[in-house]
Amino acid sequence: MALDDYFSDPSQDCLARLFDAVNAMDLSGAPLLTRQEKIVMRSSERKDIFTEKLANRDTQHNWNGSNPRLGNKPILQHRSTNSGESYASFEEGVLSRHRQDENRSREQDMPQKTEAESTTTMGLSTQSSAKPDSPSDNSFSLGGSAVWVGDESGLELVTTKDVGDSPSVHSSANSNTLTASLRKRRSTDASSMSSLAHSKDIFARAQGTPMPSYFEQHSRPGLAKDTHFYHTTVAYKDHPLPIKMPLSTFPEEVGDYSLITLVKEFSSHQHVSGPQHPHLHTNGPQTHPIIILFNALVTGKRIIFLGHRRPAGEVSSFVLSACALGSGCGAILRGFIERAFPYANLNNRDEWESVPAYIAGVTNPIFESSRAWDLLLVIGAGTVTVAKDIHTTYPVTATPSFGAPLLSRSGTLKAESSMTSEDGDAPRGPSNQGGRPDYTKSDNNADKLFIEDIRSAIDDHFGEGLVRMRFTEYVTRFVRLASRYEEEVTGSTKIGFMSSSYSEQPGRRSQLGSGIAFSDEAAGMRELMANAQRIEAWRKTNSYQYCVADFVKFQANSSIKGFDVLHQLIRLRRGKTLTDGEALLIMRTLADHVKSYEQVVELLAYLIPHGGGLITLGFGLFHQKESVREATIDLFNQLRGFPVRILALTY
Repeated sequence: MALDDYFSDPSQDCLARLFDAVNAMDLSGAPLLTRQEKIVMRSSERKDIFTEKLANRDTQHNWNGSNPRLGNKPILQHRSTNSGESYASFEEGVLSRHRQDENRSREQDMPQKTEAESTTTMGLSTQSSAKPDSPSDNSFSLGGSAVWVGDESGLELVTTKDVGDSPSVHSSANSNTLTASLRKRRSTDASSMSSLAHSKDIFARAQGTPMPSYFEQHSRPGLAKDTHFYHTTVAYKDHPLPIKMPLSTFPEEVGDYSLITLVKEFSSHQHVSGPQHPHLHTNGPQTHPIIILFNALVTGKRIIFLGHRRPAGEVSSFVLSACALGSGCGAILRGFIERAFPYANLNNRDEWESVPAYIAGVTNPIFESSRAWDLLLVIGAGTVTVAKDIHTTYPVTATPSFGAPLLSRSGTLKAESSMTSEDGDAPRGPSNQGGRPDYTKSDNNADKLFIEDIRSAIDDHFGEGLVRMRFTEYVTRFVRLASRYEEEVTGSTKIGFMSSSYSEQPGRRSQLGSGIAFSDEAAGMRELMANAQRIEAWRKTNSYQYCVADFVKFQANSSIKGFDVLHQLIRLRRGKTLTDGEALLIMRTLADHVKSYEQVVELLAYLIPHGGGLITLGFGLFHQKESVREATIDLFNQLRGFPVRILALTY
């Protein structure tokens, strides 16, 4: 509609109307998901994942009477602005709307405070003799689901028409009669309910009262059909247009990109031309184009996607896919979208060429001969060209020798991923022939296995979601490898846990391992040598600085503190030399540190379904040691009361 308006009246007023309409979207009902919740959501194909969060937001949003309605369909009013209220991401918009709603709620509650206090006092005195957690006394029903009430803040307004018999939250919200709640209601959010799940379960069973079923609210009609998206509307020229916003995206993910399309387009190393550079060719002449592209992204090279006679939208999609590729689908690294120009042309050439390490999409073939790029990818032909002067622009620097470990290590660890070589076909160090390193002989087996895995998944018709998760794992491992490299060179690391193996000595407390794990130290040093050049180049970019800041933030905000969770799960999943003592310490540590809702979600974010999911922990139930089995049972028992755990069991 906006495009038709622009063609009929090409003016800034048309663009301003579109801008205002998009920024006036109603996002007040959208749930705010943490990083871990987003990872769990995107790794799950269930359409009812985190339904309780979306249902609670919808309920509170519909009951506050803030939306104007026409019949039974919500109609959003167009809000005129000065076109200055733009949001960098969907999440920023949600946060802004929530703050506005909270401010309005406080203003509306102020005049009623005095009157409500006296009424509340009388109600509380009446309730003092009742049991606070009794579902028979302090709960009401919404379509078959009980809502706990007590002393916590929660929903303030309820409808009086067909509350108990309403088949859905939305149908009960259609009543125009609203009454103020005399009692504070405890939120139905899993994060607040789950901490009291066991005590309520025991009390309810003792009283013979039926417990609220989590799955009942999923079966109610009226809730979102797919909780991966938030359904809202955009009011453009008095026309409400329904749209759906993905809830599991990160700021580095823009648009409906496709990594499968990117991999299919640039699929053969035979289409790569130009000189070889250690920042790009980590596997010599056999380096896959996608690996070359990833290396160019993380090392800060100038990249152009050329799509001659191709639609601008298609070219833009490749640029956005590349940004997602470098960032691990937005979940690991940052700093790519800020230097991306999905559609660049001659008019703004000076602007985007002045940005260091730009990522641009063009349709004019004149840019191919301009040589203002380090890597050129031609859409349609599938060719990848490295600039002839790349060695002059980015001279190769010497890297430390990894012939022997620089730091003392002990123990033998299984490879953190199947990508690491175990059969001797490991990366070979550069030769000294002619005084110049021979990078064409390097053989990074990890990258080869990863690309083969991705191509097999695409050939077997696996979906975009799985391919994205595999790239997220790849970037995660790259960061952990860089952390180990940094530790070997400087003695410490700013982007990960210090590397160590499990230690058990008589008279001393056993210590869990941490950091990346290799099949053996020699193989690990060879892999570090093969990746040393691209790691060194990455450490000089803004992306690395963002990673340092993000790791500090992760340590401060992580719900599971004190040990490297991913290392322990890798040991359980692939450890050949896992002793009974280490298995017991891992399971007992997890059982002691994973108790709250946030801790459960963080643990599940590491246990994605295509990597085995809960099987990694479930094997502890069959361990030969009774103490390990008991620790595993304790862990599962502590998680059983959380809705997200119930969904995880059905993966």
